[in-house]
Amino acid sequence: MDSVINLIYLAASVLFILGIRGLTHPRTAVRGNLLGATGMLLAVVATLLDQEILGSGGQAFGLLLGGVVLGAAIGATLALRIELTAMPEMVALLNAFGGGASALVAGAVLVGATDPPAQTAVATVASGLIGSVTFWGSLVAFDKLRGLLLPDRPVLFPGQQALNGLLALAALGCGVMVVSEPGSIAFYAGLVGIASVLGILLTIPIGGADMPVAIALLNSYSGLAAASTGFVLNNNILIITGSLVGASGLILTRIMCKAMNRSLINVLVGAIAEASVSKSDADAIYAGRVKSTSAEEVAMLFDGARRAVIVPGYGLAVSQAQHQVRDLANLLESRGVEVEYAIHPVAGRMPGHMNVLLAEADVDYDKLKEMDAINPSFEQTDVSLVIGANDIVNPDARTDPGSPIAGMPILNVDQSRTVVVIKRSLSPGFAGIPNPLFAADNTLMFFGDGKQAVLDLIAAVKEAD
Repeated sequence: MDSVINLIYLAASVLFILGIRGLTHPRTAVRGNLLGATGMLLAVVATLLDQEILGSGGQAFGLLLGGVVLGAAIGATLALRIELTAMPEMVALLNAFGGGASALVAGAVLVGATDPPAQTAVATVASGLIGSVTFWGSLVAFDKLRGLLLPDRPVLFPGQQALNGLLALAALGCGVMVVSEPGSIAFYAGLVGIASVLGILLTIPIGGADMPVAIALLNSYSGLAAASTGFVLNNNILIITGSLVGASGLILTRIMCKAMNRSLINVLVGAIAEASVSKSDADAIYAGRVKSTSAEEVAMLFDGARRAVIVPGYGLAVSQAQHQVRDLANLLESRGVEVEYAIHPVAGRMPGHMNVLLAEADVDYDKLKEMDAINPSFEQTDVSLVIGANDIVNPDARTDPGSPIAGMPILNVDQSRTVVVIKRSLSPGFAGIPNPLFAADNTLMFFGDGKQAVLDLIAAVKEAD
């Protein structure tokens, strides 16, 4: 039976790896998700067989079955009702559940053990520390994105980083005592309490717009906590799964830091507060330079265009305009215009957000061009239509070394012959700075809701015939 269980664990591990690989591209994302889910099912069944729970009956089996049914019902309800714009909040909540479960399971094993070996005690400390930071940090992230109790802006106070350092030292001190005296649960409780406060303080300085970066890191933490709990339980599949989540989460965090010009060290210590901009700074850039346009004028631009690029952003996600954008692209293509979509790595609220939205509208994957692939072609683009994007098209990233986004990779839409920006207002993006693109000579601002603006464009293009 041990050999069979290990073979099932091996198969589950392979499915997890193939699932993560599938999630790297929209075309294979659904298959990747199914592979990962199948791997998790195998892992759960093998664990139940290993612990001789499956088929044993009794109160333990009944409690386990009740938990499975309740959890499945809650998960299915959330999955069916969640909007794509709220997906980062969902991920934050799931991270919290993973971190909290790891800390609780490790604590339960510590309570039930009479003389745990040093490996188990050290793994318990790691699980309690990382799991507690993950749980409370993720709840803060969820609250900030949801706008329930905490403000969206960074919460800062004097001596904050010094206090975080002291709390980290205190948590490590409790961890040393847990390893030295594993029979005393009081030290573990102290570790969890201190780590919980640390998780809150590490997350509150992060602004809501930067929270997706923090969530990616917290996702990595949840995997590390699970891997630590795997060592506590001596469970191979939990170690493998947690390691995969931890590694992939850290890679994703690095990708997002690069794409948003953030420092990984600042994310680790909770110091990525947003920049701010004064009204006078914005007025100096926009005053007298912003040119408003109408659907009819934009339709005339498309009438003489041979190539158009659509740049989706968070505004498209908020207005749920993906289907209307697809209809506009199809309409333009029927009139001989070549249409492609420029996808920035962190457009929206999470990596791949725009890919998922456009895939939902059945946009051909081959038309979704990554930043590096499409940037060289903007100079040959007649019209770039920017829908709800801001910082990912801000030329200051290239031209202003003193800008908060200096060095951030952007889509070079300003090099197009004409740029049309659909946006509700001139409000700044996550960096909190004005965008000179909006006042550029070749830019026209089409103010309004994303979905309604695209519908107006479709009507205007049809009337232009």
